[in-house]
Amino acid sequence: QVELVESGGGLVQPGGSLRLSCVVSRSITDIYAVAWYRQAPGNQRELVARIINGISTGRSTTYRDSVKGRFTISTDADKNTIDLQMNSLKAEDTAVYYCNAVHGGSVSWGQGTQVTVSS
Repeated sequence: QVELVESGGGLVQPGGSLRLSCVVSRSITDIYAVAWYRQAPGNQRELVARIINGISTGRSTTYRDSVKGRFTISTDADKNTIDLQMNSLKAEDTAVYYCNAVHGGSVSWGQGTQVTVSS
């Protein structure tokens, strides 16, 4: 089991930026896949961005269409963090954002951090 703790959420005006960070309890290089999901009130949880470290396929990164060009997912092996840089934020980005990790056949989730985009 991997423990995940998110930080960095808050209130930001439309067009602004936020950086979310997720501290991981084990070496990030050992983890098969890491991701950020979000869930807005009344909606299902949806994938925002994911990094997969495939043994044979190498590292691959995917984004949902609505955040392409605005959000960037990255990992820091020294700090064992999964980061999400969010730029040009829109009201529709408002949600609780969750960090996710897949390792050893198990799926782990963080507790979530609220992101509110409003003027």
